[in-house]
Amino acid sequence: MPGEGGKREEVKLLGVWDSPFVNRVQIVLNLKGICYEYVEEDLHNKGELLLASNPVHKKVPVLIHNSNAIPESQVIVQYIDEAWSGHGPRVLPADPLERATARFWAAFVDDKVGSPWFTILFARKTEEKMEAAVRAVSAMETLEGAFRDCSTGKPFFGGDGIGFVDVVLGSYLGWFVVIEKMIGVKLMDAARTPNLAAWVKRFRMEDAVKGVLPEDVDKVLEFLQTFLD
Repeated sequence: MPGEGGKREEVKLLGVWDSPFVNRVQIVLNLKGICYEYVEEDLHNKGELLLASNPVHKKVPVLIHNSNAIPESQVIVQYIDEAWSGHGPRVLPADPLERATARFWAAFVDDKVGSPWFTILFARKTEEKMEAAVRAVSAMETLEGAFRDCSTGKPFFGGDGIGFVDVVLGSYLGWFVVIEKMIGVKLMDAARTPNLAAWVKRFRMEDAVKGVLPEDVDKVLEFLQTFLD
């Protein structure tokens, strides 16, 4: 992609195919229409580029933009939105209060949904998994109310189009199906959270989302097992 002065920009994403944190970055890159090179990492044998690019946490995703490495998914999404402000729709609102609100709910998602998600996947005891699922369901019910307030009757948290909260929450959707198969708990359904259930259908239909979220539950479970053995 040409940058200022017509020079071609280097845009590279280091990731793992089924990571919700990587997926949210992919969605925003797609939303912005940014061409990038994707590098699949082996988390059992991390590559030198990943270790050099994110020496603190040694985790994916990492965005490399013109030799500058940006780690942490929410930070990356905000960076993309600012660095390519003239490409595609804005992910974060222009209004300072609305932007702060979006950041609050995005942080809530990773804290109250992402933390239980991790426990469900990696806890050894079934009771711990089920307790985490209860916490996640409670968080979804809170987000049902947040959706009503943030969307103000429009299709997405971000209004007419996908915004920051949509991307952060939406990146977990492929794993919700996996969790249902793992422990028999549906984290989101039309009975408890009707507005979010309708939002899921709209989110998945967006061109920027199609082909990004993991869909093959058995393949995901097989991949997960490599970390549990």
